[in-house]
Amino acid sequence: MSQPIRQAKKAEEPKKVSAETARRELTVLRAAINAYHAETPLEALPVVTLPKASEARPDWLRRDQVAKLIRATRKFDDKEAARALQRFILLGVYTGTRSGALRRLGWLPNTLGGHIDVDAGVIHRRGDDEEETKKRRPTVRIPQRLAGFLERWRKQDMEKEKPIAYVIHYRGSPVDKQRKAWASARDAAGLGKEITPHILRHTAASWLMLAGADIWDVANYLGMSPKMLEDVYGHHHPDFQKDVASKVGKRR
Repeated sequence: MSQPIRQAKKAEEPKKVSAETARRELTVLRAAINAYHAETPLEALPVVTLPKASEARPDWLRRDQVAKLIRATRKFDDKEAARALQRFILLGVYTGTRSGALRRLGWLPNTLGGHIDVDAGVIHRRGDDEEETKKRRPTVRIPQRLAGFLERWRKQDMEKEKPIAYVIHYRGSPVDKQRKAWASARDAAGLGKEITPHILRHTAASWLMLAGADIWDVANYLGMSPKMLEDVYGHHHPDFQKDVASKVGKRR
């Protein structure tokens, strides 16, 4: 069989999708069929069978689990990868910044991403020429727990013979992905494969709510709507249903 024919057959192979993606798309299809049936009744309503829902993922990490992740990186043979992942984890859990924006942070203003102004005590999540999107990236104050780390990291990077511009870097260059390093640390920390880097954002939101922070302040800090914050993380807040719970069973 000639090479062109083999390539053509390979191109015709159906693309594999995850069970979660298939379930989501079939749910949309079922809703569309039901909506059509409500306006134009069908003689036989098709039955759309959904794949079994996957088990719920952990919403956030406990402090001891984050500590285990950090400790796991210290055992890496590649110290450059270890340092980059340590910075990524600490920035993620203390700022809740999305992964892509985290990896583009620099020490100085730039057009590719945001920057950390240690002297002013703020993190600018967007670059000078970047427009705001639905995934908002507001400027935020540096958390006290993170300030000391940032001062030390900046000194390490900027006092080199050839200063390093990016906060999260590998051998002086910005990091695009950290899949292998993340997987190694996650496995060594005894965490499941369902634990992805995005859980750091969930963790930041959960910790803030558990601490009883104001919902509007947390929403502005994380760059999400107060409604989404309340719907997804509201049950962590100490005031969650506090008023109604105090009235259950009381006599009039």
